[in-house]
Amino acid sequence: MRLTPDDDLTARAFARLDLRLTRETGRPVALALSGGGDSVALLRLATDWARARGRSMLALTVDHRLNPDSGGWTAFAGEAARAAGADWRGLSWDGDKPKTGLTAAARAARHALIADAAREAGARVILFAHTADDIAEADLMRSEGSTLGRVREWSPSPAWPQGRGLMLLRPLLGERRAVLRAWLAGQGADWIEDPANADPRFGRSRARQALAGAVPEAPDAVRVGAGGRPAMDGEAMASVARDIGARALAAALVCVGGGATPPRGARLQALTARLKAGEDFAATLCGARIEAAGDAVRVMREAGELGRRGTAPLVLTPGVEAVWDGRFAFFTEQAGWSVVAAWGRLAGLSDADRTEINRLPAATRGAWPVLIRDGALAPVLAGEGVERRALVAERLRLALDETTHEDDLISATR
Repeated sequence: MRLTPDDDLTARAFARLDLRLTRETGRPVALALSGGGDSVALLRLATDWARARGRSMLALTVDHRLNPDSGGWTAFAGEAARAAGADWRGLSWDGDKPKTGLTAAARAARHALIADAAREAGARVILFAHTADDIAEADLMRSEGSTLGRVREWSPSPAWPQGRGLMLLRPLLGERRAVLRAWLAGQGADWIEDPANADPRFGRSRARQALAGAVPEAPDAVRVGAGGRPAMDGEAMASVARDIGARALAAALVCVGGGATPPRGARLQALTARLKAGEDFAATLCGARIEAAGDAVRVMREAGELGRRGTAPLVLTPGVEAVWDGRFAFFTEQAGWSVVAAWGRLAGLSDADRTEINRLPAATRGAWPVLIRDGALAPVLAGEGVERRALVAERLRLALDETTHEDDLISATR
């Protein structure tokens, strides 16, 4: 039997999903659904795959509250999801919107909302409908000064800490936007055309117009590069080689620093060059401190930033996991516990706790979490009934492509 173009697209999509996802499990697969042509095509393809493989699909739509028609678009997405056989949930980006950097803020809010909803539903993987055209547009925008990261088929959620333990899968990254729309049209399917896609005020729209008709190149594999991978040094520090590549160093810095955005650009390149030159130094970037002395290069949380910032205590709610400083997750069933930085509180620790924390390099001791119960003055490293889970190692593992499949996404125990 001769395959039709529709069969070819379905076969390609199923093959990409089969490569990364588990069959016959009770966990849902999450899917970001805007209602645009790309996401509706992915919805139909992925829901058919899920039905054939014994999985459920949860489509998530974010209303950014930026367009008077957004409510109607959200309702359309919900109807499309239900018609395809997927569960659906609508999310909303409420509150004040920034006057500058709106596109980046909306993207960050969308990822955070989707990640929270996916984790709550028990999903480990979120599908996004990026295409080969999206790669070409992002490449052009970067060449003109944008700081957009590279889109990969399999990568960690960029939302942090909301996206902890979640991977994004883009099974249509090798497809053209026009092919997907022709496939939808052949099925008699509708989709939304966001007028912002043709608005020259937005960089993405300008790139789309500039590349109209061009044939994008196939996406290249993104490699960690020379110098190997960072190695964990205790719960929340890492050691790296002098010849570490920029991407691996950036991953170590953002994971150890607990932030959301990896460093890029001139500062990262300068730091990499100093390491390769054999220079001994201490420097800070992305909330992390890097200490290089001879062959030993350690990356640790910069304690001074926490001290200067004056971070408020994290009050633990019984039964709810809470993330502190992007590096540790805490869980307790008891009321009255708070997490604070050790900065300014080291002298109040018991002799045993002080001995323990002094095993850390001096520059990072103040960045270690300590516990306070019911407003007591004396902090403790550990409290009865409070579970602490370090997030750095698992996050670094995902950032450096040490997972290839949904089955690899097993969170560390507390």
